[in-house]
Amino acid sequence: MTSSAPAAASATLDPANPFATPSPLPYGLPDYAAVREEHYEPAILAGMAQQRAEVEAIATDPAPPTVANTLEALERSGRLLDRALRAFGNQLSADATPGLEDLQERLAPRLAAHDDALAMDARLYSRARALADAAAAGDLALDTDTAYLLERLLTRMRRAGVELGAADQERLRALNARLTTLEAQFGRRLLAGANAAAVLVTDRAELAGLPEDAVAGAAAAAAARGHEGAWLLELQLPTRQGVLASLRSRDLRERVQRASEQRGVGGEHDTRGIVLEIARLRAERARLLGYPHHAAYVAEDATARTADAVAQMLERLAPAAVANARAEASELQALLRATEGEGAELRASDWAYLSEQVRQARFALDDAALRPYLELERVLRDGVFEAARRLFGISLAERTDLVGYHPDVRVFEVFDSPEPGEPSQGIGLFLGDWYTRESKRGGAWMNALVDQSHLLGERPVVVNNLNVVKPPAGEPTLLTWDEVTTVFHEFGHALHGLLSDVRYPTQSGTAVPRDFVEYPSQVNEMWAWEPQVLRGFAVHHRTGEPMPEQWVETMLASRQWGEGFATTEYLAAALLDQAWHRLAPEEVPTSVDDVLPFEQAALEAAGVAYAPVPPRYRTTYYNHVWGSGYAAGYYSYIWSEVLDADTGEWYRERGGLARANGEEFRRRLLARGGSQDPMTSFRELRGRDPEITPLLTRRGLEA
Repeated sequence: MTSSAPAAASATLDPANPFATPSPLPYGLPDYAAVREEHYEPAILAGMAQQRAEVEAIATDPAPPTVANTLEALERSGRLLDRALRAFGNQLSADATPGLEDLQERLAPRLAAHDDALAMDARLYSRARALADAAAAGDLALDTDTAYLLERLLTRMRRAGVELGAADQERLRALNARLTTLEAQFGRRLLAGANAAAVLVTDRAELAGLPEDAVAGAAAAAAARGHEGAWLLELQLPTRQGVLASLRSRDLRERVQRASEQRGVGGEHDTRGIVLEIARLRAERARLLGYPHHAAYVAEDATARTADAVAQMLERLAPAAVANARAEASELQALLRATEGEGAELRASDWAYLSEQVRQARFALDDAALRPYLELERVLRDGVFEAARRLFGISLAERTDLVGYHPDVRVFEVFDSPEPGEPSQGIGLFLGDWYTRESKRGGAWMNALVDQSHLLGERPVVVNNLNVVKPPAGEPTLLTWDEVTTVFHEFGHALHGLLSDVRYPTQSGTAVPRDFVEYPSQVNEMWAWEPQVLRGFAVHHRTGEPMPEQWVETMLASRQWGEGFATTEYLAAALLDQAWHRLAPEEVPTSVDDVLPFEQAALEAAGVAYAPVPPRYRTTYYNHVWGSGYAAGYYSYIWSEVLDADTGEWYRERGGLARANGEEFRRRLLARGGSQDPMTSFRELRGRDPEITPLLTRRGLEA
């Protein structure tokens, strides 16, 4: 890409295209029933052309810059492009087709060039600077949210290269175009590789220990891919696969573990070449912008501020986490030798199964026995939605008259009662897409199809995606406990979007730094463990009997078992992300054969190279950092958990699950989105800076 802007495209869109006008559906829900694959490209191209024309009018306005003709005008620009891209991006991640994947690769460099053209527009920058200068001189009074909007605009443009010389800007455009193409290629190759790596089982006996509903789901998955009479164990995105906790066959566990860890190494789905090029280009871009490496570039615009602050946090936690993992391993090793013989050595593939055995013995808990009490509908209705009702006064009602982008998607209208006893009013839509499928990328996430904004008069439409195995027709969806907490976590992101109450669309909901965005979602996880909530949803799906009280008490008592493993696998992934992104361009390996050795050396240097506990994501299938938005930012989960654990203390100090507490959290934090520095929002809620002690206590890391 050598031009300073994308090739011209017509700003006119066929009126028959569903994106030509705002969706007529409630809350602007994209009309997926009318949208066809061929509608996306012309809508996106026309949307870019329209926004370029709108921005050109702003940049060339002869009137002096004002909030209305500059900041608000920019916020109003690009509405067609926004509609089309949000619908496209959501469908691409959750129900991809070869055509959509091809379109993403074709459009990625054009979209990057489009963004660069706006971010590097010196005329816009000059107008924004003039507003900032007027405010600094006392000649312009700005509301808090407008002042922050202006500050963020100037920061984004500076970090996008607006102050660079022409030659450097040209190189930056080329780097951005290539990187977006590579990131799209990584995601596509990873999805194909994960599908190809699914483990096919032809002997039913090998599945001993796997719950019957999971066996039925594996049979359905195999049949869907043409393997009638067999069972297919589809891979989840992380290294650790959920089935490993149940499978008695050590050989099959090892097959699944190998399939998981070898994704992206060799063959047609090898991702190593893409990884190296992305790492090198990101390092070059950071240097071009004046940073020593990509990690420094990312941290500066987050609440961490510096890569060294990130490193200090991770390095502080790693030794205690690994020590805890080794202590857990000693128990697992003893159990393994008691069952497999004195020569047996603990492997990563053994960990989940043996840990479950120890948990059963120590706490009398059996994950398979818990599953019948953790049925998806009940978890949603009497757990996730009920906790939100108690805290925030909202309720959800399913809208079977509205359809999503796939038959599995369910649509709920969200209602709000601002004060107890007041009539409820609709505030947005929530879409739930909980099942795995071949066309969906791994993991769990939240998307916003429409952002809340008073300026535009729009209310939110948000989506939660999970990857739960779908049971055969007519059978209930039974969850593991990890899946239960994931449902709560993702709904925490949804609440951040649904309860947003801001003027500007770019400040809506989750529009906060990456190392803050996980904070509200992690807070919401704690309600899964709240006894009065847990007792409400933990009910046997057939008999209606509540989970035995002693089981509930034992679950609560067992929370710290396994934290050594969980913290170590997470920290290993976060440290690996940092290692790749603290490299200068000339330090990035040049041969694909060096990728895994680099990974091993990085883990050893960080003190987290412990074979029984591999990183949650290894380099070759680390979609968070190579195909998504977490590059040099995977640390954000633990960074956010400091805030989350401290907020848990705040709730407990004030009586826990109570409407007054929820309203305070909503008003001071969720509603504000990115309309001010998010750490200011935290301090206003907590009355002080965050403290790390609650996190150390929660994870058993006090030592």
